Amino acid sequence: MLRQFVNIAFFVLDFLFVYLVFYMFYSDLVFNSNTLLVISTIMVVLVYEKIYAIRYDFWEETRIIIKSIVFSFIFIFIIYNILFSIQDFYLPYFGFIIVFLPVFKRITKDTIFKMPRLKERVKIVGNKKQSKLLENEFKQNWYLGLKVVKKRPRSIYIASYGIDKHVLNRYIRTYSPYIRNIYVIPYLQNINFAQSQIVELFNIKTSLIKIENNLLKPSNIVLKSIFEKSLMLIVLPFLLVFHLIVSVLIKKDSKGSIFFKQERLGKDNKVFICYKYRTMYENENNLLEKYLKENPEEIELYNIYHKYTDDPRVTKLGKILRATSIDELPQIFNILKGDMSLIGPRPYMLEEYHKLKDSAKIILRVKPGISGLWQVSGRNELTFEERKTMDIWYIQNWSLWVDIVILIKTLKVVFLKVGAR
Repeated sequence: MLRQFVNIAFFVLDFLFVYLVFYMFYSDLVFNSNTLLVISTIMVVLVYEKIYAIRYDFWEETRIIIKSIVFSFIFIFIIYNILFSIQDFYLPYFGFIIVFLPVFKRITKDTIFKMPRLKERVKIVGNKKQSKLLENEFKQNWYLGLKVVKKRPRSIYIASYGIDKHVLNRYIRTYSPYIRNIYVIPYLQNINFAQSQIVELFNIKTSLIKIENNLLKPSNIVLKSIFEKSLMLIVLPFLLVFHLIVSVLIKKDSKGSIFFKQERLGKDNKVFICYKYRTMYENENNLLEKYLKENPEEIELYNIYHKYTDDPRVTKLGKILRATSIDELPQIFNILKGDMSLIGPRPYMLEEYHKLKDSAKIILRVKPGISGLWQVSGRNELTFEERKTMDIWYIQNWSLWVDIVILIKTLKVVFLKVGAR
């Protein structure tokens, strides 16, 4: 009952928001029958997309909201063209909704889920490692509004990794008579099944899951290229002005060149020159030798993370440039040359090729990017193996929305100097 109450509350709040925004734009039409058509269309589509039935995380819910609003606008536009004259004044309204409804939902969920009693009670069973990972996500990701309990759960999550199929079936048989919502976390963790196509074979009562490396499809490569080049045309003038400012600061901070150039592995295992802002003192390797003698444990840490905790060769400005990832900005020249993409796996160093092993067959099939999933997922806290796993996940599960999310999170890293998740 509590779950239904919370879902209804979210529906009512969203309805009021959509209605009040319409009133804000067109107060003279607020009681018009056309108003009912616009608002009801938006709400019906949101209900159809199960916004009020399933607990999505913020990014997935935002994607669904954008899709729902776009569909609603197209539907209204067609109806008005068929039955009435074109009503172009609806465009700013839908534009406002598509941006601020996700913001409004984030605020309302933050308010409501601060009350523990209004969170949904869930129980996790199955593989311990996978269960712990899921439990940590439910605790940290408040937007989901889930609370892990041992007794009287409203939903069951089954961590299927390494579980025998008979045990999995027993879990389902045990909980299905009295638990309405049962979620099975797939055994395969590197596949985003939300992006996969499921085909039913009715005669033998089974289903097929179509899996492919999304970023290796020619149509997706073209789509990604068009999106990134269009974006570059818009922001390039601003980036060039910013580049001039950073270049002056680097020259004032320490002696040496503006750029740091290094050979990196590119698409199809081709070596290219990768550009970065110089963040270190030039010809100061003796500083590192002294640092490693005083901190020998740093050698082992470098082997794992490929970074030193406090590299003495890094300049004062260099620390800021690295913390905000601004040191990667010159790679826009690599994009213009065709060596890199805006978003993609970060380019690997030549000496890291042997560590990629079989992963190179997938990772080096695409262009590296200025920013990527690893970079916005707490890169300094991730091992080399975790980085490879993320890069493969990105390639296999690429979508334009994934690139947009990574781009937004990159801006968060740059402006707030914090890692993103």
